[in-house]
Amino acid sequence: MVPLWLAEAAEDDPQAAEAARRAWQDTGRLPPETAQELADWVTARVTDTGFNQDEGPTRPGPRITVADKEAVHRWLRGQGHRV
Repeated sequence: MVPLWLAEAAEDDPQAAEAARRAWQDTGRLPPETAQELADWVTARVTDTGFNQDEGPTRPGPRITVADKEAVHRWLRGQGHRV
């Protein structure tokens, strides 16, 4: 999920996305503010909610499930971040 988020973040703020990428690649961790941005992003991107196309969001790209969101939140909490 992190590479997908970084790719999208780079479209809005390439410098911030590159700094987050370096931190993640060098240490396997994200700074607190960046971790919260990832948590918010994955929550907003949940597309597999059980709704049909008329009721739920449709986004290009991979489907992100509630389980994916929970896995990212669990990973962030495991690193000591508040999510």
